[in-house]
Amino acid sequence: MKNKRFVSFVIKLILFTLVGSFFAWSFKSGYYQLIMDDAEGFIFLLKQHINMVLLSSLLAILLAIPMGILVTRPKFQKLQWLFMNTANLGQTIPSLAILALAMTWMGIGFKPAVFALFLYSLLPILRNTVAGIKSIDPDLLDAAKGIGYTPAQILLKIELPNAAYPIMAGIRTAVVINIGTAALAYLVGGGGLGDWIFTGIMMRDNSYLLSGAIPVTLLALLADQLIRFIEKLVISKGLRQTVTVSD
Repeated sequence: MKNKRFVSFVIKLILFTLVGSFFAWSFKSGYYQLIMDDAEGFIFLLKQHINMVLLSSLLAILLAIPMGILVTRPKFQKLQWLFMNTANLGQTIPSLAILALAMTWMGIGFKPAVFALFLYSLLPILRNTVAGIKSIDPDLLDAAKGIGYTPAQILLKIELPNAAYPIMAGIRTAVVINIGTAALAYLVGGGGLGDWIFTGIMMRDNSYLLSGAIPVTLLALLADQLIRFIEKLVISKGLRQTVTVSD
């Protein structure tokens, strides 16, 4: 265990050093001057990017968690393969293809971008909700039934609290994926920081490219750490340690 922690620490140290060196080099080279020169435009694109991620992630949470709960109920377990395979199929379709399909149906702009991101966010949350509920010890459920808990009480007091960590891990994964994928919204006129990234690619201008790409990277890292912090606040350490579902 100590060796694994040491190796993990060394790898993290090397990665942080490389990333820090890159930031220092690019800053010294003046590649972020565009953010200073066009601060208003940067904030506008940043707000568009965050709005797309927040709205699509919220819609995915509101649909995927109830769906995950539904397919783990005895009456609906036969439908589990249908929901899971449909979500898996949606995840295998390239994000560009989903954007193209959404654009065909909804036109260009903010709406098709949010819709495509919403579809892409469903699987991690749905999969972790199902896995989290199914991983609960059957003896614990039997004990709850033995003391007279109703199905609703078992869900609210036993299943959801015990499945909270994998569900939060699924939300975290979906949000981080969304932040990166939202850069493609530029292709359907959805705006966001992808505007500067693709402008930089087309013009072969590193100032535009890095002024769009680096904030997206930092935003993903910030969201990851923020959701991890919320996990620690709302989920006990014991429950976090007993979860074996991959996040």
